Order: sequence, then structure tokens, then C-alpha cells
Amino acid sequence: MKSLVELLRKAVEDEASDVFIVAGKAASEKVDGHIVLMDEGILLPPETEKMIMEIYETAGRSVDRFIELGDDDFSFSLPGLARFRVNAYRQRGSMAAVIRVISFDIPDWKEFHIPEEIMKISEIQDGMVLFTGIAGSGKSTTQACIIDRINNTKDCHIVTLEDPIEFLHRHKKSLISQREISIDTTDYLSAMRACLRQSPDVILLGEMRDAQTIQTALTAAETGHTIIATLHTKGAVNAVNRIIDGFPNDQQVFVRAQLSTVLRTVVSQQLLPGVNGTRVPAFEIMHLTNAVKSMIRDNKAHQINNAISSGNNEGMISMDQSILALYKEGAITKETALEYADNPEQLKRWLQ
Repeated sequence: MKSLVELLRKAVEDEASDVFIVAGKAASEKVDGHIVLMDEGILLPPETEKMIMEIYETAGRSVDRFIELGDDDFSFSLPGLARFRVNAYRQRGSMAAVIRVISFDIPDWKEFHIPEEIMKISEIQDGMVLFTGIAGSGKSTTQACIIDRINNTKDCHIVTLEDPIEFLHRHKKSLISQREISIDTTDYLSAMRACLRQSPDVILLGEMRDAQTIQTALTAAETGHTIIATLHTKGAVNAVNRIIDGFPNDQQVFVRAQLSTVLRTVVSQQLLPGVNGTRVPAFEIMHLTNAVKSMIRDNKAHQINNAISSGNNEGMISMDQSILALYKEGAITKETALEYADNPEQLKRWLQ
């Protein structure tokens, strides 16, 4: 049975995105969206526990939080190999973990097929940018590419608030402070409030989880900072509604007005199975045109999708338009296009 380091080395060689250590099955990895066995022997609970304890020892992290709460997020590095983001958890009374593989190098945005329209977010001087999508859709990679471009082109102070830290950024033209929740600071809200006293120009907020954090981020965007934040929703309309619905009814009129003022762009993305076995990203891009601002302010978010679909001249693209472009390029099959479309019936008509 392979050791932890052997498994992680194999995952890097196989270009896997994740490694799974779960009792009752052999150690496995996810390659291009498919689960593949890495070893022959089935892992038993004592073996998963030994492996997870080895992860904690390698990371130099106390296991107390995991023992107390039953799950834990953290990251660690193996010199010369890669960084790894870990979620350790209990299932059926045994210890388990999913380990995300992260390259030491900042990804090349062209290799990841990130459009230049999204990379232009690095030029925004103030306000809020939202990245949305389900877990594993590539949001962190896209954000890392944008932060790296800012780092290469602007002399400013970038502060990242992450749980845990994924990509490590070196100081280039900018100065970068990377803070990990639960290690460098207590929680997102405390980190966000403290961040405003650290003279930041750009703030990367790993997740907006509650109304207080959202309000602090909106205020920061309002006072001249650039906020790049993450929401685990699908699509621009859901992102807008999620923010507004997070506040009591008597505050929502004010929040809609504030959001329409500070929001600059919403990017939603997902990864689709490509024809060559790899995965390719599809993006929805919404910019805050005057029309979209009015829709948010006047509680007409349901009209935003039409504005995105008809806003190609302003750099916008809907998810289904992006998927259609991938199909026409030959990057995905017709079946994949219809499976991942927001409106399969409409996309079917476009394909015909």
C-alpha cells in the first residue's frame, strides 16, 4: 500500500485535481473529472486514521480542531512537489480526507482558456467583482490569474483572505499579504474589518458567508477599495439575489441601491468535459451597465439574463452563449452542451 507522499507524488504526475482517502475503498484520485483508483489495497479505518495523522504532522498543524468539530480545512506544501488543500472529515465514524492538488506556480491564464475580457478585471480601480460557481468550477484559479496580473502591473497592496490559502503569490510590483482564516485571523468578518486598517488597495475575499461580512465588503468597495469576492451560487442573477436576501426586509432597499453603485462585474463559471478528455471552462460575464444597475436598484433582477444575452457589444456573454461557442470550436460535444446549458431548449434551437 502506497504511503501518503507516494500518493501525492502520483497525483501530481497524473495531473489529478483531488486525492480521496476514505475507508472502504482504495485511495483514489480525480483526473479530468473522473475518479481513478491509485492503489490496489482497500483502506480500512485504522489506515485512514494513520494517513490523516501523517497529513497533520506534515502540515505542522494541531489535530485538536478536527477531533473537536469533526472536520477541518487547511493547506500544506511538499517542497519540490506541490501545495495541497485538505478537508479532513469524519464519515461513518472513521477519518477521511479530500486533498486538492495546487501547483506552486500561478496558472497561465491562456492555458486555462480564461478570456481577456475577464483578465481586464485587473484594471478595475474600485468597487466589487464577484466570482460565482459551484465548488470545483475553477473560481480560485481564475482569481489567482487576475491577482497575478495586478501583482505584475500595479504598485499596490493586495490582501487576500482565504480559508485556506491556495496559490502562493510572490511580491512583484505589488506587495501581497496573504491571511489564512483560523491561523492568521479568527474568521472572515474579523479579517475583513482588520483589513481596512492595513491600507489595502485590492482585497481578495475568499467567501462572503453572512450579512455582516457582505456589508463590510460593500462598504469597503464604496470607500475606494477593489473587492474581489466569491459566492457559491450559479449565475449572476442568483448572486445578486443571494446578497440582497441575506439582509432583513427593511434593509433590502438600501442594500440594492448600494450594490447597484459598487458592483462592477459578476463572473460565473463551470467546467465541462472536453472532447479530448480534459475539462474546459465556460463563463458567464455580466458588467454593471446603466440598464443592469437600474434592474438591481428597482428589484428587477429577473430581467438581468436578457441584458446579459443582448450585451455582447459591452463585453457580456451568457453561459449558454459561452457553451455554444465551445461547441462551435469543437471543444465539447452536442450532448455536453445540452447537459450543462442553463436553458437546454433554447440552446437546442440555436444548435439547429
